[in-house]
Amino acid sequence: MRIALVSDIHANLPALEAVLDDLAARPDVDAVYHLGDLVGYAPWPDETVARIRAEGIPGIAGNYDSTTATAYKHCGCRYEDPRQEELSHESYAWTLEHVSAETRKWLGALPFRLDVRPLGGHQAGPTLVLVHGAPTLNTLYWTEDRSDDFCRKMAERAGARAGDVVAFGHTHKPWHREVDGIHFVNTGSVGRPKDGDWRAGYALLT
Repeated sequence: MRIALVSDIHANLPALEAVLDDLAARPDVDAVYHLGDLVGYAPWPDETVARIRAEGIPGIAGNYDSTTATAYKHCGCRYEDPRQEELSHESYAWTLEHVSAETRKWLGALPFRLDVRPLGGHQAGPTLVLVHGAPTLNTLYWTEDRSDDFCRKMAERAGARAGDVVAFGHTHKPWHREVDGIHFVNTGSVGRPKDGDWRAGYALLT
């Protein structure tokens, strides 16, 4: 079974469409899930959410989704420099001003976490734990330089066991590591990659 994971679309509708077109060309993809941050930055929040809903793609809330839904004053981001912070505040304010009430309501109903058991769970196969930032907080930056002990701590909080997968996004930089038989997967970003490759990225689990 193959499962595609998309994250951090950030209202970049053309990037989302490129990913969906790529997935449509893969007949072996059995399911698609999103890991949040559907909105923010790019100017198509309503259209992006509408496309996700039309495709029937289940998923979870990212920090941008929950703060947009509640019109919170801050998106819950970390910034690399003052200019990035300034632009982020401007784009977030634009999103709050232009997003529809229907989109806000839908974003507000997204869960913090989603457990996927494609083969029935631990008795019949692995569990795929989907979170945005980490099992503890959707604004936590789980970067590749985090230690194995940190991964073990997050696995414990997630209730993950050997053979399971803990998948997340938020940093916009893809990476994968296996610790104690548990796979930790950062899916990268569809709409705003930060790994030096401008192309929309997603993860494909097999």
